[in-house]
Amino acid sequence: MRKGEVEQMSKLRVGIIGTGKKKERPDRLGYAMAYSHAAAYQALDSCEIAACADIVEENARAFAEFHGVKNVYTDYHKMLAEAELDMVSICAWVPLHEAMALDVCKAGVKAIHCEKPMAFTWGGARRMVAAAKEAGIHLTFNHQRRYARPYVMAKKMVDEGAIGDLVRLECGCKDVFDSGTHFIDIFSLLNGDQPAKWVLGQFDYREENVIFGDHLENQQVVLTEYENGVFGLIMTGAGGKSPVGCMNKAIGTDGVIEMGVVDGPHFRYRLAGQKEWTVPDLQGATIHAPGLIKIAIADVVACLLEGRKCQLDAGNALIATEIIFGAYESCRRRGRVDFPLDIEDNPFAAMIASGDLKPRPKDA
Repeated sequence: MRKGEVEQMSKLRVGIIGTGKKKERPDRLGYAMAYSHAAAYQALDSCEIAACADIVEENARAFAEFHGVKNVYTDYHKMLAEAELDMVSICAWVPLHEAMALDVCKAGVKAIHCEKPMAFTWGGARRMVAAAKEAGIHLTFNHQRRYARPYVMAKKMVDEGAIGDLVRLECGCKDVFDSGTHFIDIFSLLNGDQPAKWVLGQFDYREENVIFGDHLENQQVVLTEYENGVFGLIMTGAGGKSPVGCMNKAIGTDGVIEMGVVDGPHFRYRLAGQKEWTVPDLQGATIHAPGLIKIAIADVVACLLEGRKCQLDAGNALIATEIIFGAYESCRRRGRVDFPLDIEDNPFAAMIASGDLKPRPKDA
């Protein structure tokens, strides 16, 4: 067995924290991500769902019945103490991620796979990573879009130099925190997980917008520069319109790649000298394709068992997270923020709590 590999005598015993309620139509109060995590683990011969926990007993028991889980808890601390788990998925709302991850790190598990965004504060995100590193735990975050075919194809083209030297990455998404964490993380994928050097941002929050308990801006413009000189431009909101025209764009010295084009294909590229876009046949694959969580968790587990670093590793997730909280801090300081980011809190939430930001109620 190679150094770092996990010795596996039997199936990995997986626990789920935060089962949620399975709905006919997901909404801003929940997507029941635990059901997707569980289905992904159950598709693997190497894993079994050994236990689940939710503070709402009815939800926990419904989840257990749906997935055939024998051990049901309303207190995840008790689950961690009794269930002898190897791996835990955290599927609760973001403000709970830090405390749950720190508790799981103390429980002696081998791996934690957590929903995104990482944490409610920048300090919380760093503490989660530090605790997992100290305990020797594989900590990953569910930025599953990295496995979508349009992004995989784009990364291959960038890595092979098909569009020349990468100059700029652009993103047009709903917000930087909840939706944006995926698409800013795609910047990292396409740019070799290079860390950023600084960020400059401004945002508008005139109407209350709360998703999964978090306030999200109505509109924002963010510019960042990575250590290798590549720039990242993020533009959100704009009354439902996309200033970028797509979810992600990669601009090189010899061409452009667009992914998730508004009212268009999910992947297209145009090389220097070409007037028309080339649109490959993706055979139905999209940036939102179902099944990405299964692919992501299969890779997480394979990396754990083989002792490899996963591309969903917490260190990679920190890159996008620092840009997000740095952009909020730039708004608070009204100036550029150089990294490493030297704050602990969530500047956006702090400005709302202090009254510096006063969005009108959505019902109004």
